[in-house]
Amino acid sequence: MTRRALQFREFRLLFGLLALVATVATTLPARADTPHPKRHDQFKHQVEKLEEAWRTAQLNADVDAMDKLLSDDYVGITMNGQVVTKMQQLDRMRNRNLVLTRMDLDDVKIKLIGTTAIVNSRAEVEGTDDGAPIHGTFRYMRVYSRLPSGTWKITNFEATRVGLPPPQRGRHPDPPSNAKPE
Repeated sequence: MTRRALQFREFRLLFGLLALVATVATTLPARADTPHPKRHDQFKHQVEKLEEAWRTAQLNADVDAMDKLLSDDYVGITMNGQVVTKMQQLDRMRNRNLVLTRMDLDDVKIKLIGTTAIVNSRAEVEGTDDGAPIHGTFRYMRVYSRLPSGTWKITNFEATRVGLPPPQRGRHPDPPSNAKPE
């Protein structure tokens, strides 16, 4: 075979491979980590159920249920800014350092990204933390990870108090716009 004929064969082989790759690439979904729409709804429903299980475990100080919900590498940031591991969180519940008597959730939003679910919500909370009363509105964020077995685990958590911003130093707060002058 002549050199030119070999080059032509190599060109055709390379062109064929490129065409095959292009065909396969266009038939695959744009994002392989995005679940099918029916699965997306199914996963969202699973996370909604887990949110209620988490809430119930918190209110009932159910250490066993919470143990099943939290991943072994769980990291949480409490409403006081304390960083806790899974064992520390379970100990807080077991020793009744954190006792919640009311937790009403609303404004719950679930965002799914592949095998991760991010939940943001608002909660009206009452109870005690190390004996000090807790009463107020908090924003929560929980991150769930879906394991290959299909089980969801809470990997991260953060609570932030919702309240009025602190007054600026050296300046009196402006009166409300509906205030009448004296």
